[in-house]
Amino acid sequence: MRGLLLALFVFGSTPWMARLPFVGLLFWMWLGFMNPHRLTYGWSFGFPWVQWVAAITILGWAFSREPRKIPVTGTSVMWIAFTLWCTLAMFFALNPVEGWPEWERFIKIQAMVLFMLLLLTNRERIDLAVVVVVLSICFYGVKGGLFTILSGGQHMVLGPPRSFISGNTELGFALVITVPLLWYLRSVATGRWIKLGATAAFGLCLISILGSYSRGAFLALAAMVFFLWLRSRGKFITGLAAAAALIVGLMLMPEQWFDRMASIQNYEEDRSALGRINAWWFAFNLANDHPFVGGGFRAFAPEIFLKYAPEPEHFRDAHSIIFEVLGEQGYVGLLLFLGMGLATFVAAWKIERAVRGREDLSWAASLARMCQVALVGYLVGGAFLGLAYFDLPYTVMAIVVATGAVARRELASRPAVQRWDWRAAIAPPPAPGRAGQPASEH
Repeated sequence: MRGLLLALFVFGSTPWMARLPFVGLLFWMWLGFMNPHRLTYGWSFGFPWVQWVAAITILGWAFSREPRKIPVTGTSVMWIAFTLWCTLAMFFALNPVEGWPEWERFIKIQAMVLFMLLLLTNRERIDLAVVVVVLSICFYGVKGGLFTILSGGQHMVLGPPRSFISGNTELGFALVITVPLLWYLRSVATGRWIKLGATAAFGLCLISILGSYSRGAFLALAAMVFFLWLRSRGKFITGLAAAAALIVGLMLMPEQWFDRMASIQNYEEDRSALGRINAWWFAFNLANDHPFVGGGFRAFAPEIFLKYAPEPEHFRDAHSIIFEVLGEQGYVGLLLFLGMGLATFVAAWKIERAVRGREDLSWAASLARMCQVALVGYLVGGAFLGLAYFDLPYTVMAIVVATGAVARRELASRPAVQRWDWRAAIAPPPAPGRAGQPASEH
């Protein structure tokens, strides 16, 4: 039944996607982040829904008046360079049989990012994209938060099977990146019930992060709170609110949760932590042997461990975005990856500074600030989890680039306040022509 409903919804919306590529992008993002097909059974579980929607969206875009160029910024240049470098590295891959399918998945993710950069052309579109991301990920956060409360925190919260966020750690990590975007939506919402609903969802997502039993997600959450505290004006009130929320959340968790978190300090006795250190040394040794291009996608393989790992019989995945990129893309790839993140962080800071004093662009400052918070969570949590190619942080990057482009355009041409209008999100751009003059006269 679920599969039939999904098919009716997606296939029934196909003409709309073809006519309005931005609508197709929203479906693309929804299917990619929420993975609703992984909640179905039978043929719909394995049907290539994302590829179907992507093909319709690209076809519709090709025959539309939508933009053909992405904003050229330091972030977008770094992103293009990193994507090309990952492709180049695959021609020297040590595990090409498994590496090329992983490269294909990586390129599909970057294709979605490309169309976000092309189609997020105004505030309405950016906000709707954020809404889709938040609803897709926080669906599991709200469900997981309720599950944690009802079960007394005795069991781990998990995501949809056969997806980026299927495991407890991966879901906790995704929620860490998403909750700042949820808080942004709460801050710009005008309806009282929407604000209350967003606040409740925010609290349940925080409980779900704790219920994931992910030590990396817990550290990332703590880092984000500390970053917000540093940037807040009322540090006492912010600190008091954070402490109260933490106490309430911890009161829901059982003793076994505290035992798992305490293992962070005793990493010498934790086999999981020792396995990660072994994998990190493997990445370091591999990069030293192949400093420019690394080992390519899927270089973390048992047969390659035999050559580069200090303890080759104890095979583990990267469990760190830094060492994952270092081992698979080399030192050059790592510099591009870190440069992309730094450029995004700086771009968000520049947006805040540029729109200061403009009440009509306060949304851009708020969104940029929350994207910075999400990036802090990604960096800290990613130090313990190998999700360097997860689509969510690249989406945050695209949102920052798009927000900067919209803010610069508004600062240059619109001194007056403009109201939020949902119709602007789906309206195609005007035909090219001189400002204030119909295209037919051009």
